Amino acid sequence: MDATDRGPDPLPEIRQVELSDIGEVLRKGLRDFLRAPLYGIFFSAVYVAGGLLLWMVYGVAGQQWWLAPVAVGFPLLGPFAAVGLYEVSRRLEKGIPLRWAEILGVVFAQKDRQIPAMAAVIIVLFLFWVFVAHALFALFMGLRAFGPASDMASLFLEGNGPLMLAVGTLVGAGFAGVLFATTVVGLPLLLDREVDFVTAMIHSTRTVLASPVPMVAWGGLIAVLIFVGMLPWFLGLFVALPVLGHASWHMYRRAVMA
Repeated sequence: MDATDRGPDPLPEIRQVELSDIGEVLRKGLRDFLRAPLYGIFFSAVYVAGGLLLWMVYGVAGQQWWLAPVAVGFPLLGPFAAVGLYEVSRRLEKGIPLRWAEILGVVFAQKDRQIPAMAAVIIVLFLFWVFVAHALFALFMGLRAFGPASDMASLFLEGNGPLMLAVGTLVGAGFAGVLFATTVVGLPLLLDREVDFVTAMIHSTRTVLASPVPMVAWGGLIAVLIFVGMLPWFLGLFVALPVLGHASWHMYRRAVMA
C-alpha cells in the first residue's frame, strides 16, 4: 500500500524543551555537517547563488536597500533544501548509508506529499512581507527616490528613518515569528510522518507554545546566525545553513516524542 493511501499517521507527543537543549542540538548539527559536508554545501549552494543574484539585480537597479527585507525572508524560501538536510540527519541518526541518488530521491518525492503546500504558504507570507516593507517605506518616507548606496545611511538615520526602521523591525519580527512557529516542527514532521500541512503547522505552533522561552531563543539564534552568515557575500551560509538545517532536525526530535 502506498504511504499516501494508508491514512494519516498519529501526531507525536509534545515534549518540553530546555534552554540547554539549544547547545546540544547545535553540537549535533555541527557533527552531522562535518560527517557529511558535501551534502550541506550542495543544499546551501542554492541560497548562496540566489543571494548573490539578488545582490547583483538590486545593485544594477541602484536599489540595494530592498536587499534588507528580501534578505530577511530569503533563507526561508527553501523547504526542499531543508528536507535534504533533514534526510541526511535522519539517516545518520539511524545508521543508514548516505547515497546521493536516494537522498535526492527523497527530496524529489516530496512533490507528491504535503511539503509543496507548506512551501506555497511560506512564499505567500514572504511576498506579503515584501509588500508590507514597501508600504512602510512609502508611509514613513513618502515618495522619496533612492539615492546612491553611500547616501542610504543618512537616509535612514534622519527624519522618519529611525522610526521606520523600528516599526519595520517589529513587523518583520512578527512575520518571522509566525513563520518560525509554524515550520520549526511542521517541516520535519511532514518528512517524518504522513500528516497534512495544516495539521503540521498547528502541531508546530503548539510545540512552540509549550516551551516558549527556549523556542523563541532558538528562533532568535537562527536569525542571528543566518544574518552573520550573509557576511560577506553570503559565503558564510555555506556553513551556517547546513549546521542550522541539521540542528533543526535534532530540535524536532527533541521537541516531540519519537
